Amino acid sequence: MTIRFKRRSILPGFGLSLGFTLFYLSLIVLIPLSAVFVKTFSLTWHQFWHIVTARRALASYRLSFGASAIAALINLVFGLNVAWVLVRYKFPGKRLLDSLVDLPFALPTAVAGIALTTIYAPNGWIGHSLDKVGIKGAYSPLGVVIALTFTGLPFVVRTVQPVLEDLDKEMEEAAASLGAGRWQVVTRVLWPSILPAALTGGTMAFARAVGEYGSVVFISGNMPMRTEITPLLIITKLQQYDYTGATAIAVVMLVAAFVLLLTINLLQVWSGHRGRMRASLESRALPGSPSPAWARE
Repeated sequence: MTIRFKRRSILPGFGLSLGFTLFYLSLIVLIPLSAVFVKTFSLTWHQFWHIVTARRALASYRLSFGASAIAALINLVFGLNVAWVLVRYKFPGKRLLDSLVDLPFALPTAVAGIALTTIYAPNGWIGHSLDKVGIKGAYSPLGVVIALTFTGLPFVVRTVQPVLEDLDKEMEEAAASLGAGRWQVVTRVLWPSILPAALTGGTMAFARAVGEYGSVVFISGNMPMRTEITPLLIITKLQQYDYTGATAIAVVMLVAAFVLLLTINLLQVWSGHRGRMRASLESRALPGSPSPAWARE
């Protein structure tokens, strides 16, 4: 007679915790998102396509996604520089500068929008100088890019910073001792290690910028066909009691958000895979192994 024992988890409460988690996610995330799709399904395909491809909607897509892409590229370049300075150098006020990076996280977006508008308006500190050379800061697409750059900077810095801290400086010293120049060390030693994290941070900054509303609504000027972002268009339709139109455009933004989240997850998986491969190769490296490519050039 065989006695079967039920295998029990070391950590108790899995069933209850899983049920609570699913209930919480359904109540906060899944049910509201499902309501958006259900409301949109009341439209025919022709009506839905007419709403989401209207000239005003297309103009808002171009501004939202275009400005978000530009802001993400700016943050990718300067965020890498900020992360490098915070990790590799010691200077007075370093902790203060490190804490200021998280300011866009803590600061209410409406406050950030008002502050940026005050500075970049034609009579503002920076906007006054820009206006003299014919550049319009606030109430223009440039103002939208400025606001989105402000809100997205922490994503790149905080994603790349831990990777730079974990990098072994001995790898750079070994590359230099084998004859690699500074540019070769950066491109062939440092850059391959931080590339997945940099792409992840840039994609997260882009995703954050696409859905940004509070910091943009003040500095953009909200002019239809020119400086109107897609989240503002959704709010405008809701104020006009056009609920189906608002949900139709919201579905487009939700699909874009799902694609961005999938991209971020794939980049994180790729980053982990590259990290494991790199660690495996380093552990197998033996003294007297062939010199790397930069040493043979």
